[in-house]
Amino acid sequence: MNIEWLAVAPLAMMDGGAWYAFQTSSMAGKLIVIILFIGSIFTWSVMITKYRTMLKAVEQTRRFLVAYRKEGHPASLFLKRQRHEASPLYPIYERACAALGTVLEARGADPGDLFMGAMSGSQFQLGEVAISRIRNVAERTMADQALLMEASMGFLATSTTAAPFLGLLGTVWGVMDAFSQMVTKGTAMLSAVAPGIAGALLTTVVGLLVALPSSIGYNMLTDRIRGLTVEMDNFCQELISDLESHYRSA
Repeated sequence: MNIEWLAVAPLAMMDGGAWYAFQTSSMAGKLIVIILFIGSIFTWSVMITKYRTMLKAVEQTRRFLVAYRKEGHPASLFLKRQRHEASPLYPIYERACAALGTVLEARGADPGDLFMGAMSGSQFQLGEVAISRIRNVAERTMADQALLMEASMGFLATSTTAAPFLGLLGTVWGVMDAFSQMVTKGTAMLSAVAPGIAGALLTTVVGLLVALPSSIGYNMLTDRIRGLTVEMDNFCQELISDLESHYRSA
Protein backbone atom coordinates (compact mmCIF):
# COMPACT_ATOMS: atom_id res chain seq x y z
CA MET A 1 0.00 0.00 0.00
CA ASN A 2 1.41 3.39 -1.04
CA ILE A 3 1.31 5.54 2.09
CA GLU A 4 2.27 8.74 0.29
CA TRP A 5 -0.59 8.31 -2.19
CA LEU A 6 -3.05 7.91 0.70
CA ALA A 7 -1.73 11.05 2.28
CA VAL A 8 -2.09 13.19 -0.83
CA ALA A 9 -5.29 11.55 -2.09
CA PRO A 10 -7.43 14.50 -0.95
CA LEU A 11 -5.29 16.81 -3.09
CA ALA A 12 -5.68 14.50 -6.08
CA MET A 13 -9.45 14.63 -5.67
CA MET A 14 -9.57 18.43 -5.71
CA ASP A 15 -11.28 19.90 -8.71
CA GLY A 16 -10.12 22.94 -10.61
CA GLY A 17 -11.81 25.30 -8.17
CA ALA A 18 -9.90 23.91 -5.20
CA TRP A 19 -6.63 24.02 -7.10
CA TYR A 20 -7.38 27.60 -8.11
CA ALA A 21 -8.09 28.40 -4.46
CA PHE A 22 -4.69 27.00 -3.50
CA GLN A 23 -2.97 29.07 -6.19
CA THR A 24 -4.71 32.26 -5.15
CA SER A 25 -4.22 31.76 -1.39
CA SER A 26 -1.64 33.78 0.49
CA MET A 27 1.85 32.51 1.22
CA ALA A 28 0.79 31.75 4.80
CA GLY A 29 -2.18 29.75 3.53
CA LYS A 30 -0.04 27.75 1.13
CA LEU A 31 2.47 27.07 3.89
CA ILE A 32 -0.28 25.80 6.21
CA VAL A 33 -1.68 23.51 3.49
CA ILE A 34 1.80 22.08 2.84
CA ILE A 35 2.36 21.52 6.56
CA LEU A 36 -0.97 19.74 6.82
CA PHE A 37 -0.19 17.41 3.94
CA ILE A 38 3.26 16.59 5.31
CA GLY A 39 1.59 15.85 8.65
CA SER A 40 -0.93 13.71 6.81
CA ILE A 41 1.87 11.57 5.35
CA PHE A 42 3.29 10.90 8.82
CA THR A 43 -0.19 10.32 10.25
CA TRP A 44 -1.07 7.70 7.64
CA SER A 45 2.32 6.06 8.10
CA VAL A 46 1.80 5.77 11.86
CA MET A 47 -1.78 4.52 11.51
CA ILE A 48 -0.97 1.84 8.93
CA THR A 49 2.14 0.62 10.76
CA LYS A 50 0.38 0.61 14.11
CA TYR A 51 -2.69 -1.15 12.75
CA ARG A 52 -0.60 -3.93 11.22
CA THR A 53 1.28 -4.33 14.49
CA MET A 54 -1.97 -4.54 16.45
CA LEU A 55 -3.43 -7.14 14.08
CA LYS A 56 -0.34 -9.30 14.47
CA ALA A 57 -0.35 -8.82 18.24
CA VAL A 58 -4.01 -9.89 18.52
CA GLU A 59 -3.39 -13.01 16.42
CA GLN A 60 -0.23 -14.00 18.29
CA THR A 61 -1.95 -13.40 21.63
CA ARG A 62 -4.72 -15.78 20.66
CA ARG A 63 -2.19 -18.45 19.65
CA PHE A 64 -0.12 -17.92 22.77
CA LEU A 65 -3.09 -18.30 25.11
CA VAL A 66 -4.20 -21.48 23.34
CA ALA A 67 -0.69 -22.94 23.60
CA TYR A 68 -0.29 -21.88 27.24
CA ARG A 69 -3.60 -23.35 28.38
CA LYS A 70 -2.87 -26.66 26.70
CA GLU A 71 0.18 -27.24 28.90
CA GLY A 72 -0.09 -28.88 32.28
CA HIS A 73 2.58 -26.70 33.87
CA PRO A 74 2.75 -22.89 33.70
CA ALA A 75 6.46 -22.88 32.78
CA SER A 76 6.26 -25.49 30.02
CA LEU A 77 6.34 -23.07 27.07
CA PHE A 78 9.26 -21.24 28.64
CA LEU A 79 11.29 -24.42 29.01
CA LYS A 80 10.34 -25.59 25.52
CA ARG A 81 11.43 -22.19 24.15
CA GLN A 82 8.16 -21.69 22.27
CA ARG A 83 8.25 -17.98 21.59
CA HIS A 84 5.38 -15.66 20.64
CA GLU A 85 7.25 -12.37 20.58
CA ALA A 86 4.60 -10.44 18.63
CA SER A 87 2.19 -10.89 21.53
CA PRO A 88 2.48 -8.37 24.39
CA LEU A 89 1.59 -11.23 26.77
CA TYR A 90 4.73 -13.21 25.98
CA PRO A 91 7.25 -10.79 27.61
CA ILE A 92 5.14 -10.92 30.78
CA TYR A 93 5.24 -14.71 30.72
CA GLU A 94 8.93 -14.88 29.86
CA ARG A 95 10.11 -12.53 32.59
CA ALA A 96 7.83 -14.07 35.21
CA CYS A 97 9.21 -17.52 34.37
CA ALA A 98 12.75 -16.15 34.47
CA ALA A 99 12.05 -14.70 37.91
CA LEU A 100 10.63 -18.06 38.98
CA GLY A 101 13.77 -19.82 37.74
CA THR A 102 15.97 -17.36 39.63
CA VAL A 103 14.10 -18.04 42.87
CA LEU A 104 14.27 -21.81 42.45
CA GLU A 105 17.93 -21.80 41.40
CA ALA A 106 18.72 -19.80 44.54
CA ARG A 107 17.36 -22.81 46.43
CA GLY A 108 19.60 -25.19 44.54
CA ALA A 109 17.02 -26.41 42.03
CA ASP A 110 17.87 -27.32 38.45
CA PRO A 111 15.88 -25.43 35.75
CA GLY A 112 14.42 -28.78 34.69
CA ASP A 113 12.96 -29.11 38.16
CA LEU A 114 10.44 -26.41 37.30
CA PHE A 115 8.22 -29.32 36.31
CA MET A 116 8.42 -30.62 39.88
CA GLY A 117 6.34 -27.84 41.38
CA ALA A 118 3.76 -30.31 42.62
CA MET A 119 6.36 -32.17 44.70
CA SER A 120 6.01 -32.02 48.40
CA GLY A 121 9.67 -31.14 48.95
CA SER A 122 9.84 -27.80 50.71
CA GLN A 123 12.76 -26.66 48.52
CA PHE A 124 10.31 -26.40 45.62
CA GLN A 125 7.64 -24.51 47.54
CA LEU A 126 7.41 -20.71 47.41
CA GLY A 127 6.23 -18.44 50.17
CA GLU A 128 4.38 -15.15 49.97
CA VAL A 129 7.55 -13.10 49.50
CA ALA A 130 8.71 -15.13 46.49
CA ILE A 131 5.26 -15.08 44.89
CA SER A 132 5.04 -11.31 45.42
CA ARG A 133 8.43 -10.88 43.78
CA ILE A 134 7.29 -12.77 40.68
CA ARG A 135 4.00 -10.84 40.64
CA ASN A 136 5.87 -7.53 40.76
CA VAL A 137 8.04 -8.58 37.81
CA ALA A 138 4.95 -9.53 35.81
CA GLU A 139 3.13 -6.30 36.64
CA ARG A 140 6.14 -4.12 35.78
CA THR A 141 6.50 -5.90 32.46
CA MET A 142 2.78 -5.44 31.80
CA ALA A 143 3.13 -1.69 32.40
CA ASP A 144 6.13 -1.55 30.03
CA GLN A 145 4.19 -3.38 27.32
CA ALA A 146 1.24 -1.01 27.72
CA LEU A 147 3.57 1.94 27.18
CA LEU A 148 5.06 0.30 24.09
CA MET A 149 1.62 -0.27 22.59
CA GLU A 150 0.66 3.35 23.23
CA ALA A 151 3.81 4.69 21.53
CA SER A 152 3.02 7.18 18.73
CA MET A 153 -0.62 7.41 19.81
CA GLY A 154 0.09 10.89 21.13
CA PHE A 155 1.04 11.95 17.61
CA LEU A 156 -2.30 10.73 16.27
CA ALA A 157 -4.17 12.51 19.05
CA THR A 158 -2.27 15.71 18.28
CA SER A 159 -3.08 15.41 14.57
CA THR A 160 -6.75 14.92 15.37
CA THR A 161 -6.99 18.03 17.52
CA ALA A 162 -4.41 20.32 15.93
CA ALA A 163 -5.22 19.90 12.21
CA PRO A 164 -8.67 21.62 12.32
CA PHE A 165 -7.29 24.50 14.38
CA LEU A 166 -4.35 24.90 12.05
CA GLY A 167 -6.76 24.98 9.13
CA LEU A 168 -8.91 27.53 10.96
CA LEU A 169 -5.83 29.65 11.57
CA GLY A 170 -5.13 29.65 7.85
CA THR A 171 -8.72 30.60 7.11
CA VAL A 172 -8.77 33.54 9.53
CA TRP A 173 -5.39 34.70 8.29
CA GLY A 174 -6.53 34.46 4.66
CA VAL A 175 -9.76 36.35 5.31
CA MET A 176 -7.82 39.16 7.01
CA ASP A 177 -5.50 39.36 4.01
CA ALA A 178 -8.48 39.42 1.65
CA PHE A 179 -10.11 42.34 3.45
CA SER A 180 -6.77 44.12 3.67
CA GLN A 181 -6.48 43.87 -0.11
CA MET A 182 -9.99 45.30 -0.38
CA VAL A 183 -8.87 48.36 1.55
CA THR A 184 -5.67 48.61 -0.47
CA LYS A 185 -7.49 48.40 -3.81
CA GLY A 186 -10.18 50.77 -2.62
CA THR A 187 -13.05 48.62 -3.88
CA ALA A 188 -15.85 46.73 -2.15
CA MET A 189 -16.60 44.44 -5.06
CA LEU A 190 -16.88 40.73 -4.25
CA SER A 191 -14.64 39.85 -7.17
CA ALA A 192 -11.79 41.64 -5.44
CA VAL A 193 -11.88 39.49 -2.32
CA ALA A 194 -13.45 36.24 -3.54
CA PRO A 195 -10.16 34.56 -4.63
CA GLY A 196 -8.50 35.35 -1.31
CA ILE A 197 -11.49 34.08 0.69
CA ALA A 198 -11.63 30.88 -1.38
CA GLY A 199 -7.94 30.27 -0.69
CA ALA A 200 -8.51 30.97 2.99
CA LEU A 201 -11.37 28.48 3.25
CA LEU A 202 -9.23 25.82 1.57
CA THR A 203 -7.04 25.52 4.66
CA THR A 204 -10.06 24.56 6.78
CA VAL A 205 -11.08 21.92 4.25
CA VAL A 206 -7.58 20.44 4.19
CA GLY A 207 -7.40 20.53 7.99
CA LEU A 208 -10.62 18.52 8.22
CA LEU A 209 -9.39 16.05 5.57
CA VAL A 210 -6.35 15.41 7.76
CA ALA A 211 -8.20 15.33 11.08
CA LEU A 212 -11.07 12.99 10.15
CA PRO A 213 -8.95 9.94 9.17
CA SER A 214 -6.70 10.61 12.16
CA SER A 215 -9.69 10.61 14.49
CA ILE A 216 -11.09 7.37 13.06
CA GLY A 217 -7.70 5.66 13.12
CA TYR A 218 -6.99 6.84 16.66
CA ASN A 219 -10.31 5.48 17.95
CA MET A 220 -9.83 2.13 16.21
CA LEU A 221 -6.29 1.72 17.52
CA THR A 222 -7.26 2.83 21.02
CA ASP A 223 -9.98 0.18 21.08
CA ARG A 224 -7.49 -2.56 20.13
CA ILE A 225 -4.92 -1.34 22.65
CA ARG A 226 -7.56 -1.29 25.38
CA GLY A 227 -8.53 -4.86 24.53
CA LEU A 228 -4.91 -6.06 24.62
CA THR A 229 -4.34 -4.24 27.91
CA VAL A 230 -7.28 -6.10 29.45
CA GLU A 231 -5.85 -9.36 28.03
CA MET A 232 -2.50 -8.61 29.65
CA ASP A 233 -4.06 -7.89 33.02
CA ASN A 234 -6.17 -11.05 32.90
CA PHE A 235 -3.21 -13.18 31.84
CA CYS A 236 -1.01 -11.72 34.57
CA GLN A 237 -3.54 -12.78 37.19
CA GLU A 238 -3.98 -16.18 35.56
CA LEU A 239 -0.23 -16.81 35.44
CA ILE A 240 0.32 -15.86 39.08
CA SER A 241 -2.63 -18.03 40.10
CA ASP A 242 -1.18 -21.00 38.18
CA LEU A 243 2.25 -20.49 39.72
CA GLU A 244 0.72 -20.31 43.19
CA SER A 245 -1.17 -23.57 42.62
CA HIS A 246 2.11 -25.32 41.71
CA TYR A 247 4.57 -23.68 44.10
CA ARG A 248 2.68 -22.05 46.94
CA SER A 249 3.59 -23.50 50.32
CA ALA A 250 0.80 -24.54 52.58
